[in-house]
Amino acid sequence: MTIPRLVIVAYRPKPGKEDILLAEVRDHVHLLRSEGLATDRPATVMRAKDGAIIEIFEWASPAAIAEAHNNPRVQAMWGRFAACCDHAPLNTLLESADLFAEFEPVDLHLAPIVQPDADHRAE
Repeated sequence: MTIPRLVIVAYRPKPGKEDILLAEVRDHVHLLRSEGLATDRPATVMRAKDGAIIEIFEWASPAAIAEAHNNPRVQAMWGRFAACCDHAPLNTLLESADLFAEFEPVDLHLAPIVQPDADHRAE
């Protein structure tokens, strides 16, 4: 039996890159799903007081997490994330000290855009 893995990740946008980060987050789980790596559980996106963007999503399995590290489309996406944000440990968010951590909901509004693989891009 394969057991999915829920994860919580915090992204701190680099200066002037929040809009780009939000576009990447909007497409993130959709790309993972298109590669068979994430479940259909809806992702949740929110904002911390310091502007960090928090995402909760579900990997299909521990094996899917490992597979992502060898997937060229996922690697390209992670490169785009690295260009617009830094990953932040959850305990660095001010809210993590609260018994009930509260965050601002983020509605990404737009339909996902799954990036085509490198062979099919018009660059």
